[in-house]
Amino acid sequence: MGGPVPLSIAAFLAALVVLLGSSVAALFCRRSTARASALGAGGAVAGGGLGLFGALRAAFEGSASDWSAAWPLAVGRFHIGLDSLSAVFLIPVFALTALAAVYAVGYWRGISPARAAGGWFFFNLLTIGMALVLAARDAVLFLAAWELMTIASFRLVAFEPERPGVARAAWIYLAASQASAACLLAMFLRLGAISGGADFAGFVGFAERAPEVVSFALTLGLIGFGLKAGLMPLHGWLPLAHPAAPSPVSAVMSGVMIKTGIYGIARLTLLAGRPPIAWGWALLAAGIVSGILGVLFALRQHDLKRLLAFHSVENIGIITLGLGLGIVGAAHGRPAIAFLGWTGALFHVLNHAIFKGLLFLG
Repeated sequence: MGGPVPLSIAAFLAALVVLLGSSVAALFCRRSTARASALGAGGAVAGGGLGLFGALRAAFEGSASDWSAAWPLAVGRFHIGLDSLSAVFLIPVFALTALAAVYAVGYWRGISPARAAGGWFFFNLLTIGMALVLAARDAVLFLAAWELMTIASFRLVAFEPERPGVARAAWIYLAASQASAACLLAMFLRLGAISGGADFAGFVGFAERAPEVVSFALTLGLIGFGLKAGLMPLHGWLPLAHPAAPSPVSAVMSGVMIKTGIYGIARLTLLAGRPPIAWGWALLAAGIVSGILGVLFALRQHDLKRLLAFHSVENIGIITLGLGLGIVGAAHGRPAIAFLGWTGALFHVLNHAIFKGLLFLG
C-alpha cells in the first residue's frame, strides 16, 4: 500500500510524532523540572488532541482506515489501521494520558530535574506504545509496540526505587509482562505458520481455516492478554504495581493500559471469525471469577491505591464477562444477546477509564 494517507491515520501518526518529539526534548531538560514538565505535558496534550481527532474520525466515518509502509526489518511491515474497535480504546488512551499529564505537572513539581526528565520521557513513550498496540495490523509491529509499552511502564512503576517495595513491584510486573509477551509471540508464530506471514489480514478466519490451531492460539491469547489485563488468577502484579507507581501513572495504567489486554482478546476473537463456543464460556468464567473475587479482595484492603487496583481486577472481569456473553450469544444464534454483550463490554471500557482515572487522580 503506502499510498495517500487517510486523514484519521495522518492525525494518528502526527500524534505519535509529537509525543516522541516532546519525550526526547524533555529527556534533554535535565537541569530544569519546569522546562521538562512544560515540554512533556505540552507534547502529551497536543499529541492527545491529534490522536483524539484521528480516533473520533475513525469511530464515526463508518469504514476502517488502513495504511502501510516498508521498513528495514526482514519480517513484517509498518502496517497500521483504525477501525471502530481500535477507536473505542484509543479515545480513552489519548484523553486520559493528556489529563494525567496535566495533573503530573503539579504532582512532579518538587522532584529533581533529572528524574522529571526521565519521567516525562517514559510517560509519553507509554502513550506511543499503547496507541501502536491498538493500531497495529502486523504481528511484528504489535509485539514491538507491546514491548515498548512494557518497558516504559516498568520504568514508571520503578520511578521512586528508594521507596520500600517499589523495586520488587516493578520487577514482578516486568516478569509478568515478559511472560505475557512470550505467550503472544508463540501465538503469532503459530498463526503465522498457517498464514505464511505476519499481517493480521492473513489470520482472518483462522478458526475455520485451521481448526487444529484454534485451541493452542486461543489459550495462549487468553493467558498473554489476560496477564496484561489483570484477569484472575493472572492478576498478581497489579495490586503491587499500582501502589508503587506515581498517581498519574497509576491512573493511566489502571484506566487504559490494562485495557490493551481486553483489546487483544476482542481483536483475537474477530480474527478467529467463528471461534468455538468454548472460547465464549472460558471468557464468561474468567469474567465471573475476576468480578466476584476482585471486589471481595478489594473490600479487605486498607491501602487506597491497592484497593483501587483490586477494583480494576473486578471491572476487567465485568468487561470480559460481557465479551464472553457476546460470543456465546453469537454462537447460539441470538444476535440481541451478542449485541448487548459486546456493547456492554465496550461501553464499560470507556466507563471504567473515566471513573478509575478520576479516582486515582483524586
